[in-house]
Amino acid sequence: MYQYDQYDQTLVDERVAQYRGQVRRYLAGELSDDEFRPLRLMNGLYLQRHAPMLRVAIPYGLLSSRQLRALADIARRYDKGFGHFTTRQNIQYNWPKLEETPDILAQLASVQMHAIQTSGNCIRNVTADHLAGVAKDEIEDPRIYCEIIRQWSTFHPEFSYLPRKFKIAVTGAAHDRAAAQVHDIGLNLLRDDQGKIGFRVLVGGGLGRTPLIGHVIREWLSQRDLLSYLEAILRVYNQHGRRDNLFKARIKILVKALGPEKFRQDVEAEWSQIRDTGLVLDPAEVERVRRFFAPPSYDLEAARDLSFERWLKEDKDFATWVRHNVAEHKVPGYRNVYLALKQPGTPPGDITAEQMDAVADLADRYSFGQIRSTHHQNLLFADVCQADLHPLWQALVRQHLAAPVIGTLADMICCPGLDYCSLANASSISIAQQINEKFDRLDYLYDLGRLQLNMSGCMNACGHHHVGHIGILGVDKKGEEWYQISLGGCSENDVSLGDILGPSVPKTEVANTLERILWVYLERREDGERFIDTFRRIGLEPFRLRAYTPGSNEAKQEQQRYAVGY
Repeated sequence: MYQYDQYDQTLVDERVAQYRGQVRRYLAGELSDDEFRPLRLMNGLYLQRHAPMLRVAIPYGLLSSRQLRALADIARRYDKGFGHFTTRQNIQYNWPKLEETPDILAQLASVQMHAIQTSGNCIRNVTADHLAGVAKDEIEDPRIYCEIIRQWSTFHPEFSYLPRKFKIAVTGAAHDRAAAQVHDIGLNLLRDDQGKIGFRVLVGGGLGRTPLIGHVIREWLSQRDLLSYLEAILRVYNQHGRRDNLFKARIKILVKALGPEKFRQDVEAEWSQIRDTGLVLDPAEVERVRRFFAPPSYDLEAARDLSFERWLKEDKDFATWVRHNVAEHKVPGYRNVYLALKQPGTPPGDITAEQMDAVADLADRYSFGQIRSTHHQNLLFADVCQADLHPLWQALVRQHLAAPVIGTLADMICCPGLDYCSLANASSISIAQQINEKFDRLDYLYDLGRLQLNMSGCMNACGHHHVGHIGILGVDKKGEEWYQISLGGCSENDVSLGDILGPSVPKTEVANTLERILWVYLERREDGERFIDTFRRIGLEPFRLRAYTPGSNEAKQEQQRYAVGY
């Protein structure tokens, strides 16, 4: 993983000192709220419903065990003993005291971490496939280019005050696990017939109030031109993006207003002026960064241990966990292991300080001292020897991190909602609990198959509800919490935005409505179909009719069939 040099460390340390002085002056009344606001946002600090919220950057979701222990210590000392992992692969603290945030940033800096550019109108944390470097379908490790983009964009003077926040995702595999098509810029790594690396460039994707899928503006961009082309895109956006309307300030609105072809032409014209300047990406620089992501020393002899197969046969619970929470690895004898942050009774994405410490210890023992955060608010151990899977599973069970639900309805994405966020219209965490209580049978979850449920507490879509197979959006109706349901979204290769089912439903009826929707799927699916496949084949209407007729004879019959284990 990337290690700071003296320049990185100096920049981060100096930022901590600057921020400490800014907080001191604000608390002394020397800075007004309006003057302090952009300064705190530059350092990841929001003012939320109950307390400040600090968002910490985890570049492309990669953490060392030492860093995770520091995050655990911060949770204990400055928060209420837990942290929350987000869909942007970052971690958030919901209860820090303003006067203590400089000390938190100083502790982060001591382990090569920071909160820079996790908020504000700038280039945010660059995200990647959580299976980067270990996926069997990978073309090239995207973390190399995420790190290069991070170094280029951090403190970039021209892009510190963009019209609105800006998000970039890089995917290096055939399967898009980074939701690249719904980012301001999505980069798909490619390899041509000569083996050279390049990028397909998408622009103008995004969710929120106006969800849009990105447009390809360049099918092939050479490696050498990566930074100059990104700079050209940002310059066109910086110059023409709207600053008069917060809701129309994202680049997706500019691309839609100009049209993808006109936007592409403007970018190409700007690029022609800068492509051969100092922004040319030197192959030697790529190789320098690549060395930080060299694969670990795999123990291929230990990987041939046959105890794994024996435990699969002898321990049913272990076999179930392997089937759902363990993924293939490009190296024979090794696996990728998901740590589920979806324990019933706990908000999705939350993890306690004690669990973080335990995960750090387990990473040192089983995963070369590294941990990854995922787009779906879970953690991942890459590079686990399959001979170690059974003792690792036993340890995760003790830490309540082994719920075998990855890829199921219970593996839902969920923002903090009204419980914490000052922007939210409705709660999300309580709805997640309601759904977990309704669908608490693992055999039923498994029968539903792969199903992505995403939930947001407001139109800002931090829970990515637009691209959930089932999406839930909290809305405010005259001071009451209601929930709008959409079906058919997807953030992968076959990207799509969900269709709104119909009128929103009251808070007490979300799980019941979801149950009726799933009855239609169970009744109408064909062999091997996921929920989204069935939806795309039969359309919205059968789901809509059943969802709003709970008293019908058909609904009663389905309920009886479900009760006996359909």
